[in-house]
Amino acid sequence: MTAENAAAPAEATKPQVRRRKELVGVVTSAKMQKTIVVKVTRRFQHRLYQRYVRSSKKFYAHDEQSEAKKGDTVRIVESRPLSKLKRWRLAEVVARSTRVD
Repeated sequence: MTAENAAAPAEATKPQVRRRKELVGVVTSAKMQKTIVVKVTRRFQHRLYQRYVRSSKKFYAHDEQSEAKKGDTVRIVESRPLSKLKRWRLAEVVARSTRVD
């Protein structure tokens, strides 16, 4: 019985690994220094009308090397607060934009 009690607290004190949220979106602005604006679009079914609705939201993300350009598809991950608006950072550029501005 004492062996069971000794094993239980060790499991309770084990730190939980928290997965960071990941989002994929399109860069709408890369004019700031080390910051990009990413538009993430999601699709969901309306509760009452059962139709699929598209909703989008803008996220400010930290881009240290300024590698993302406007129109690129990028993956961003959640991070600690970096400024008033930035709570995300660039993980990778998924696809480059073929459009020439």
